[in-house]
Order: sequence, then C-alpha cells, then structure tokens
Amino acid sequence: MTQKIILDTDPGIDDAMAIFFAFQSPDIDVLGLTTVFGNVPVSMSAQNAITLVDLAKLNIPVCKGVARPWIGPESTYAHFVHGDDGFGNINFPQAKGELDPRSSAQFIIDMAHKYPGEVTIVAVGPLGNLALALRLDPDLPKLIKAVNIMGGSAFAPGNVTPLAEANIWNDAHAADIVFSADWEINMFGLDVTYDIPFAPTFVDDLAKANPTLGGFVAKASQFYMDFYSQNTPERVCFFHDAFPLAFMLQPDLFEMTKGHMRIGTSELDRGQTAFAPIGSTQSPLWLESKQVNVATKVDHAKLTALFTNTYAL
Repeated sequence: MTQKIILDTDPGIDDAMAIFFAFQSPDIDVLGLTTVFGNVPVSMSAQNAITLVDLAKLNIPVCKGVARPWIGPESTYAHFVHGDDGFGNINFPQAKGELDPRSSAQFIIDMAHKYPGEVTIVAVGPLGNLALALRLDPDLPKLIKAVNIMGGSAFAPGNVTPLAEANIWNDAHAADIVFSADWEINMFGLDVTYDIPFAPTFVDDLAKANPTLGGFVAKASQFYMDFYSQNTPERVCFFHDAFPLAFMLQPDLFEMTKGHMRIGTSELDRGQTAFAPIGSTQSPLWLESKQVNVATKVDHAKLTALFTNTYAL
C-alpha cells in the first residue's frame, strides 16, 4: 500500500536527490511539492520544483509558499552551497510548467482534509509553510498522519552556529510553532545525516541506475561536493534530505530516540533543537514540551543500497 506524502522543499541539490527518490519509489505517492524559501529564494525554489517534476515526466502539483522567516529579515540563502541557480550552476533549462494557484499552506490543508489520517508531511526545508498551515487550520494535526522533518540536531554540533542546523535556524519561530503542535514528529537531523559522508562514486552509481534523474543529480552535485570537500582529505557529499523518506520505506534502518524538544528563538540559541530524552530530566521547561522521535543512528550500508536500488526502479 502506497504512503501519501506532501514534500515540503526548497530545491536545492540534496532536495532534488530526495524528490527523485520519492518519485522513483513505488511505495510513495507524492501528492504535491510545496515550496519554501531556504536554500534559494522561494520564487527560485518553486521554479526549480517545476523543473524537477518536468524532468521526471510527472504531473504533480507544485505550490509556492512563504518567502521569509516568521520573524526577522529576509534570508541570505545558501547559494554558496547550491549555486546561483540552486542546481550547482549547471545551466539546466527551466521548465515552463505552471504553479498550482494555491499557497503551499493551503495545499497542505486541502490534502489533509481530502485524505484525513493518511498524509505524511515530509519537510526538508524551513518550516514556515507548516507553521502558516497550523495558523490557518488549528485542527490540522488531527488530520495528519505524521510530520517527518529533515532538520535540527539532538547531540551533534550545528552547521550554521555551534547550536543550530540550517533549516531550523532559517525560521526558528516557525519551527517552534511546528514542534509544539500536537502531531507525531520524526526528526532526522545532523546526528544521522552528517554520519554518512557519501563518496563521489555514490552519485556515479545513481547516474548508472537512472541516467536521466540520477544523471541530473550527479552533474548538479559537483558544486555541492566542492563545498563539502573544502576541509576534508577526500571528496565527499551529504544528501540530508532523503533520510526522512528512507524512514518511511525502511524504518528498521534507523534507531529512534523519544524525548522532549524545545526550539531556541533568542539571538544566541536561535534554531537550537534542545533535546531531552525520556527520563533524562525533571525540568518542567522540558517536561511540558512536546515529545518527538529523533533519529540517532542509521545503518550506512543498507541506506546507501536503498537509495541506489530505488533510483534503478
């Protein structure tokens, strides 16, 4: 039985890898791509999503979402990681598809009401669309099966500040709203995504498995790899965004730890996902917060095989 998802995304190179992974899986039904600012501005994010859908020759709605953080100035984006075009500066032609007329938040609400209890939101960018959907429809958590988030860090250092991972840091107040809502949250952060540095041969394997989609990822990833390989003895790459999708297909690949989560929103701890595993604290500041599930370990070899085998389908 296929699992219905909405993929909330800011493509982005690792987003593209994750989107194609979802498209290729026969066990995942992608209802739509809801886009958000993050790696790139939201207008580019939406256009890139249209291009990826077109390349995959699918008819899947793409919606444009929030353009800036819940509180604070416009983002400075991550062009130094993803290139000026979000695709590693490979000059890939933009597709001419049209956006769904609904906002990302409204699309999430509409799909939740159409398929109550069936939809998992897979959020791999900043969480502004989900926060806005919660404000528009406070009953939304009752309709959503789960929220799988690529973001945060329970025990590993951050990648923007010593405390914060980029997706949560980019819109900390929105993240606080989302993590405080009464729905099941599964978080896949730097504890697991930074635990697997993929070798350059990984994208070559994707290209061999699927010359069109994998070939695109292999080309776009060279700029991305340049960034991640600046201070490493060997060339490496990280594909953060596909992890929450892999969990839907093979949850046994992950070790999940349940605990209480607080999101930092002050200047110093902005975007921190402060995590207290069950039984580790008696502080009301944590015990009164929502419980979430955090991925703390992952089977490297089986996860890599899942990615490459799914691209070959």
